[in-house]
Amino acid sequence: MFKHAVALACAGLMALPALAQTVVTESPFWAAEVAKGDMDAAPERVPDVPYIVDLAAKGREFGTQGGTLRTMVTRSKDVRQMVVYGYARLVGYDENYKLRADVLRDYDVEEGRIFTLHLRPGHRWSDGAPFTSADFQYWWDHVAQNTELSPNGPPQVMRVGNDVGDMTFPDEHTVVVSFPRANPTFLQQLAQASPPFIFRPSHYLKQFHVDFNTVDEMEEMIDSKRVRGWAPLHNKLDNMYQFDNPSLPTLQPWMPASVSGNSRQLFVRNPYFHRVDARGTQLPYIDVVEMNIVGSGLVAAKSNAGEADLQARGLDFRDVSILKKGEVDGAPYRTFLWSNGAASQIAIYPNLNFADPVWNKVIRDARFRRALSLSIDRRMINRALYFGLGREGGMTALSQSPFFDPTNLTEWAIYSPGLANEMLDEMGLTQRNKAGVRLLPDGRPMEFVIETAGERQEVGNALAIITDTWRDIGVKLIMRPLDRDILRNRVFSGVTMAAVWFGWDNGIPQAFTPPDYLAPTDQVFFAWPKWGQYHQTHGLAGEPIDIPEAQRLLDLSDTWRETEVETERSDIWREMLAIHADQQFGIGILSEAPQPVVVSDLLRNVPEQALWAWDPGAHFGVHRVDEFFFAEDEEVIAQVSK
Repeated sequence: MFKHAVALACAGLMALPALAQTVVTESPFWAAEVAKGDMDAAPERVPDVPYIVDLAAKGREFGTQGGTLRTMVTRSKDVRQMVVYGYARLVGYDENYKLRADVLRDYDVEEGRIFTLHLRPGHRWSDGAPFTSADFQYWWDHVAQNTELSPNGPPQVMRVGNDVGDMTFPDEHTVVVSFPRANPTFLQQLAQASPPFIFRPSHYLKQFHVDFNTVDEMEEMIDSKRVRGWAPLHNKLDNMYQFDNPSLPTLQPWMPASVSGNSRQLFVRNPYFHRVDARGTQLPYIDVVEMNIVGSGLVAAKSNAGEADLQARGLDFRDVSILKKGEVDGAPYRTFLWSNGAASQIAIYPNLNFADPVWNKVIRDARFRRALSLSIDRRMINRALYFGLGREGGMTALSQSPFFDPTNLTEWAIYSPGLANEMLDEMGLTQRNKAGVRLLPDGRPMEFVIETAGERQEVGNALAIITDTWRDIGVKLIMRPLDRDILRNRVFSGVTMAAVWFGWDNGIPQAFTPPDYLAPTDQVFFAWPKWGQYHQTHGLAGEPIDIPEAQRLLDLSDTWRETEVETERSDIWREMLAIHADQQFGIGILSEAPQPVVVSDLLRNVPEQALWAWDPGAHFGVHRVDEFFFAEDEEVIAQVSK
């Protein structure tokens, strides 16, 4: 009767030795469309070999479909968090941070450089079109290698060092990605919170590509869309991560259902999603996600008022008291405290590529950066902002990582203003003005401007405390709040003296974790944007590295890629962390401050204790939001009464 049967899998990822069969039940959400013949029945919508989630093996509850989950973001572009939270990836991390096939049925690796990706037969895009190797071929042949769409050539995911890999397509369910040498980071890149999509919905995008249309058709389209050319049009609509084009098919658990620009964005269940629970219920359990765009200062208040079913983004530790008070007053939610996975809750990044030549020379002297770090009273900040619950120290691997070293945590991070003054004197910065502010070699006062995104009150409070302690070493701190995008652009262009942000996203590195983010490989590390640009563009932009310690980090990162020996990779990690602790490229203040997570009383399968981490983890994503569900009110009453 039905085309598809479901093979049970252990923990949703590993197939059981003995297979059982179960029928995929119809979703009430799409029942009307199925009844009218506008949509295939549920058993026809899932792949021939779906991803089976055995929730019992994971210690979770089986749920039922239905409900609308409310959450908030503070910027319209943050609707892309749906791709983060949905976390449908070719290969993804499980809750134990182990890599497993997800969208892929399976994958094979040969010689560390040949990756054979096996697709799920019968898998379809959210509009019902087949998802096959043709979608990878379209991306590879017509996007990644098209000079108008990709002027810098194929992206980093298809490179190992300066060498570009290749893609071949043996059949419609097989893709082979090969590199000239071992590429130990390829799978990890596919699993990122912001993934490099190496496939596209070709059936949709071909209509906007010059290779598949006549000149007249393209000119007519360009005129009607009022764009400068076909490439800008294609790039605008090819926004799989931005997630703001409802017409663009997706493989995520939910798909956009609202016109962009509205403050209330709706996402409805993907009828062709590839995950099914072991009882035959197609995931996600939740039918609709309602994402409201609110002012950054309103997230805590609205959460307190019960206007969110799942919320962590936009909440800080300072909000815990008001959230807990809401619980006491009867608000229908619980407040979980997750550990924070960033290497530092707050980190200051002196810009080694700052355009001012006088300041540039000062900032590049490690003694200056060490003096700034030594003059931060981390204990005062911890007690004032986090009730002493944070871990004080510089930016390094967290205690949960095998590479945690307490020496790295405390190096140049114990409050010692006397030693800091001595260091600045050694640099020759002995002259001061009447206000006690040291003078630069050209006579200007040492007014150290730190730019912020202005989104976290705790950052402003911490910098206010640092302002007082830096005054004792003759450095005047000036804080300049900016819009996040403006801040990034200023840093990238070299006009920002210093910026404040979180520490490294991944504070729990393992031997298999690529150490690229510790090396000058990307402009997003605010301490060396120009060096990162130089590496990213293969010398076409930015500046070459000219500090030995930074070059050593890059060399170590390259060496890590060349070896598959776990002990050697671990040694590389330890040396890179030691260099950062010594050089203070990023000045960490404290880490592991709890992250509040607001969870509706009715919402199930949300872990009470977990790690709030961007990468790896994708915030809620690694915990599988598609497995969360709403319980009936009677169940909640029964549980509370026990």
